[in-house]
Amino acid sequence: MTTVEELGSATRTVSGRRLAALVRERCQDANLAHEVEVVSRVLPFKVSHHVIDHLVDWQSAPDDPLYRLVFPHRDMLDPGHFGAVERALGDPPALRAVVAGIRGELNPHPGDQLTRNIPHHEGAELSGVQHKYTQTALVFPRHGQTCHAYCSYCFRWAQFVGDPQLRMADDGPQHVIRYLRAHPEVTDVLFTGGDPLVMHSARLKPYLDALLEPGLEHVTTVRIGTKALSFHPARLVADPDAAGMLRLLEGVVRAGRSLAVMVHVSHPRELRPDVTRRAVAALHGIGAQLWSQAPVVRHINDDPQVWADAWRAQLALGIHPYYVFVERDTGARRYFGLPLRRVHEIYRDAVATVSGLGRTARGPVMSTAEGKVVVDGVAELPGGPAFVLRFLQARVPDLVGRPFHARFDPTAQWWSDLVPFSPYDRAFFPVRDEAGDAGARPAAQAGPR
Repeated sequence: MTTVEELGSATRTVSGRRLAALVRERCQDANLAHEVEVVSRVLPFKVSHHVIDHLVDWQSAPDDPLYRLVFPHRDMLDPGHFGAVERALGDPPALRAVVAGIRGELNPHPGDQLTRNIPHHEGAELSGVQHKYTQTALVFPRHGQTCHAYCSYCFRWAQFVGDPQLRMADDGPQHVIRYLRAHPEVTDVLFTGGDPLVMHSARLKPYLDALLEPGLEHVTTVRIGTKALSFHPARLVADPDAAGMLRLLEGVVRAGRSLAVMVHVSHPRELRPDVTRRAVAALHGIGAQLWSQAPVVRHINDDPQVWADAWRAQLALGIHPYYVFVERDTGARRYFGLPLRRVHEIYRDAVATVSGLGRTARGPVMSTAEGKVVVDGVAELPGGPAFVLRFLQARVPDLVGRPFHARFDPTAQWWSDLVPFSPYDRAFFPVRDEAGDAGARPAAQAGPR
C-alpha cells in the first residue's frame, strides 16, 4: 500500500536546472549533466518522483528507454543549435533570443493546430477548443495545461515553454458549453492538454457537470487524455483528491454517458508498478473504458517485441490498444523520428505475435493537418512501389476509408515527404502553393468521384 511518505515523494517533480543536478547525482557524469542543462533550455522537461524512483533504470542510463522518455539528450537538438545555446549560457538576453529562434524552427504547432483547428463561435475564435473532425471536439481546460512529467517526444511541447502565444487554453466551461449547444453533430468531447488529471476535481467538476445538463444529450462520450497512470498513478489511489476525482468521473457513467480514459503507454515497464495496477482497477471500478495510444519512437519503443509486450500487458489489465502513431514533425523529431517504412514494419511484426484482441491498435497513423492517415504497407504497382494509405479521419469526410497511394520513398518520415502516386491520388493530398506550403483543399477537390 502506498504510504503518506511515498505519496509526498510521488507528487513532487524535478524540472529546470534541478534536472542537471539529478543526472549528475544519479549518473555520476558531469558531461551528461551539462548536456541536460543545454537541451532543457530549449525543450521543456519535468520528471515526477514516481518516474525517478520506479520507472527509470539508473544502472542503464542514459541508454535506458524510460530515461530517454523523460530526460534531455544532446542529439535532440541540431549540433548547430546545441552549440548556439551552449555559447549563450550566462548571457540571459542572448540566450532568450537564441532559444526563441530555435523553437520557431521546430514547428511548435504541427497540423495547423492554431489556424485551421480552432473554431469560431458568435463571431470570434473560441480559444482552448479544437474542432477538426465533425464528431469530436477537443477541450484544453486552462488549469490542465501541464503534466506530472513531460514526454521528451511530446508534440505539444510548445504548451509548456511559458510562451502565451504558443499556449492553448480555454476561457472556462461556459464558452465551451455554448459552442457545443450550437453543434449537435459533436458526440465526443476530449479533455486534453497537458493532462486534465493534474487538475483538482473541483476545477474539472464545472466542465463535466455542464456536459451533463439538458440540451447536451448529443454528447454521448466524454474522453479524458492522461499519462497519470504512468507518471503519477497515486493520483487515483492515494492522493488526497483521489476519491473526489473518482466520484466526479463516476458521475459521467451514472448519467448514462460513456467515459473513455485515453491512456498513453510508451513502454510496457510503465504498467508494472503495483500502484499503477491499482489505479487501473480504480478506473474500471467506476465504469470507465481504458484505451491506450503512443507513437513509435527511436530509442524508446522502436522494437516489435516492446509493442507486443506492451499490448499483452494492457490486455491483462483490461486496457484496449487503440492507436499506434507516427512521431509528429515537431520538437525533437530528428532524434525520435523513423522512416515510415520502418514504423510499418515494427507495427506489422508486433501485430503478428499477438492474439486478435491485441490487434485492435490501428496504425501506424500520421495525425496530419488533413486528418489521420494510416500506412497500410508498401505495394508493388505497375508504376513502381507505393505506400498504401487511407484516412481514418479527415477534414473532408468523403475521403475516409478510401485507399490511395503515395510514391514509395525509403527515407520519408511524414506526410509532407510524400507525393501522389497517380493523378487519381492527388485528390487525397493537400493543395500546395508555389512555395510548397499546404493549404485548405478547394471544395472541387473534396475527394475522388
